[in-house]
Amino acid sequence: MLSDLEKIRIKKLKKLQKEKINPYPAKVWRTHTCQAVKDNFENLEKENQEVIICGRLKAIRSHGKSAFANLADESGEIQIYFKEDLLGKNNYKIFSQLIDLGDFIEARGKLMKTKTGEKTVVLNNFRIISKSLLPLPEKWHGLEDVEIRFRKRYLDLIANKEVKEIFNKRSQIIKTIRDFFVEENFIEVETPTLQTISGGANAKPFITHHDALGINLYLSIAPELYLKRLIIGGFEKVFEIAKCFRNEGIDWSHNPEFIQVEFYQAYADYHDLMKLTEKFFTYLFEKLRIPRKIKFRNEEIDFTPPYPRKKFIEAIKEATGLDLEKIKTKERIFEEAKELGLEVKKNWSWAKIVDEIFKEKVRSKIKDPIFITNHPVELSPLAKKTPDDSRYVERFQLLAGGLEICNGYSELNDPLDQEKRFKEQLKLRKAGEEEAQMYDQDFIEAMKYGMPPTAGEGIGIDRLVMILTGAKNIREVILFPTLKPKNKE
Repeated sequence: MLSDLEKIRIKKLKKLQKEKINPYPAKVWRTHTCQAVKDNFENLEKENQEVIICGRLKAIRSHGKSAFANLADESGEIQIYFKEDLLGKNNYKIFSQLIDLGDFIEARGKLMKTKTGEKTVVLNNFRIISKSLLPLPEKWHGLEDVEIRFRKRYLDLIANKEVKEIFNKRSQIIKTIRDFFVEENFIEVETPTLQTISGGANAKPFITHHDALGINLYLSIAPELYLKRLIIGGFEKVFEIAKCFRNEGIDWSHNPEFIQVEFYQAYADYHDLMKLTEKFFTYLFEKLRIPRKIKFRNEEIDFTPPYPRKKFIEAIKEATGLDLEKIKTKERIFEEAKELGLEVKKNWSWAKIVDEIFKEKVRSKIKDPIFITNHPVELSPLAKKTPDDSRYVERFQLLAGGLEICNGYSELNDPLDQEKRFKEQLKLRKAGEEEAQMYDQDFIEAMKYGMPPTAGEGIGIDRLVMILTGAKNIREVILFPTLKPKNKE
């Protein structure tokens, strides 16, 4: 049903059309943005130059036969002045009776400063270029309702200038990430979003169906296995800024749809990538002109490299007192996790329970950046084993602010070992572990043609943007985050 306010605006729309005015023209004649007028005001005023600006009408202050208003475009806003004897009675009548806050207009005029020094465009003509049929929220100038902000991001962007600044920064961050890898001689590539086999990470995929082929397809949980195929094919440095989808819960640091930069370098190992990661963060902070010490979730984080390194089992032992080298059965680790107060399930594997202990008791407590290294092999089915102890792999995670920002490792390039690990993952899937990886026969075949020693890494861009902008929730840095439906019916 239409609200009373919407009905009133529709009546105004029809009156405009009756006056032979097109309220939604295709062409506008803008000569300047609002900010450009303000920046060049003195010269434009001195030359008595006419300007044409376009934007959304904000606060209107009427004074009988004249009115001041604010006109806003993406660059900023400027004051405009409507005066009956300059516009003519009919045009002023259209403004005063048929134009509303929120409407977009094209405004034409010359410049003056008011007695208070306010830079103003004095209109000699205007026309409506988009009639708004719904009024902006009553408190549009400070919209705070989180539910409205995330569900109706367009209102959030109109109401809160700082929100638009976050997404401008996000764009700059992504550009800077791309620039870094290009300067490091990586080639940017694209891999499939729709995949016949889901792989590259331990996560539950989203499933869809392709009618023409009559097959199920999976939304990519990671581009890893395709990027490795490119290394096998002869590329030595590849990267992708990839959309990924994981059928998991939603909280302050997780959204089912997210982006990450994933990259692979031939003839490198995980030590090389840890050095490259420190170089990456140095580059990022310098190019974005951000101080190395930043505030995130009420704590100061110092991103000045080098970052300390600590082995996975040592971090677990320090945080919980558990010695993973002595706790090798699923039953025992399940009991230990319960004693730590964690919600774990009996059908979870040893590796999944250990990972949960790590997330809750180690990762969540980390403030400054640290590399956690050498994870148990059960946690890393795609990583190369350490040469001195086959129970662990050459893997690292960069943690900061309670988040995993980066995950990388020396890639497993032994096809027979990889095949064995895929089969172990397959057993876990059959036992009900939906996040275990699928068996990818084509990837095994590709590896059998030979894959050079390679290291790969993924960096979560949404979480990185959270930290660099000081956002407290991942939904603040994703334009259209996944939300629970208001009414499931």
